[in-house]
Amino acid sequence: MEIGISTFVENTPDPETGKLLSPYQRMQNLMEEIELADQVGLDVYAVGEHHRPDFVVSSPAVVLAAAAVRTKNIKLSSAVSVLSSDDPVRVFQQFAHVDLLSGGRAEIMAGRGSFIESFPLFGNDLKDYDSLFSEKLELLLQLNKSERVTWQGHHRPSINNRGVYPRPFQKELPIWIAVGGTPESVIRAANKGLPLAIAIIGGMPEQFIQLADLYKRTYLSAGHAPEKMQLSVHSHGFIAEDSQEAADDFYGPYELVMSRIGQERGWSPMTRQQYEAMRTKRGSLLVGSPQEVIDKILMEQEMFGLTRFLMHLSVGTMPHDKLLKAIELLGTVVAPEVRKAVKATT
Repeated sequence: MEIGISTFVENTPDPETGKLLSPYQRMQNLMEEIELADQVGLDVYAVGEHHRPDFVVSSPAVVLAAAAVRTKNIKLSSAVSVLSSDDPVRVFQQFAHVDLLSGGRAEIMAGRGSFIESFPLFGNDLKDYDSLFSEKLELLLQLNKSERVTWQGHHRPSINNRGVYPRPFQKELPIWIAVGGTPESVIRAANKGLPLAIAIIGGMPEQFIQLADLYKRTYLSAGHAPEKMQLSVHSHGFIAEDSQEAADDFYGPYELVMSRIGQERGWSPMTRQQYEAMRTKRGSLLVGSPQEVIDKILMEQEMFGLTRFLMHLSVGTMPHDKLLKAIELLGTVVAPEVRKAVKATT
């Protein structure tokens, strides 16, 4: 089982001081975070795409290319690439560069995106939300399999027997589909035999078991090899040596971001009571001591039959030293124990 980190490279004010890092400093911190994740033996580092002021990265491939030359072993993925509003040819080319720079460690995690800013920015109509993704995914998969491509669709100019370069270091780039809870997206991934990543950022993890079961049934019914099935969960979390320390450190930045997004979407502001409920054994947050996080990852692994777990370590901007400590604990304490426990049951 792979253990890794995902981030949206948020840049939000310190809730106590109001201080905001410069984008330059936030990016320097990110490079240190990815390097440390590689050094402590984590398997994956995944970077999201956004087009709004509270997140720094709008082009994950550019950031991952920088990380590729500063790391040795860790897989480098988007989380997600908002394929609906991008050009699949450019997405493929950019990640082929990351793959060449890293010696075959690039991945694409494609999704429709939970924010909408990229749609008007790049001239797309939100009413085409699903058809854009479906059509562009088809093209991306074709690009991944064939050097020369002939293709025609509704949302992008056609391609007539053109070569697409460079080709990646790997024979094909791993392409994951990320979902938040839409059964149609789960079925699409399963029918195509693609790995699935489920984002669990609220509610109770067991509420998502039906999506995992739907994926497995559909995947097998489509005739894909069971041994190639890959399933991941992405959850918000934070680790400190002490459970209360982790809870107190993470709450301020987390509450700031979730309340801000809630205001945009008509949700109630986050409260400490809600937060503590989410930290309980059956809640969605993995915030606590290393042992608490180990127990929760193993619980989710047993529920879903996971091959990968990604911890979204920073929802709001955390003090850099504390985030580095959390990465160290995830890599040196949590991941080895989880891998050992999973291996013992297989």
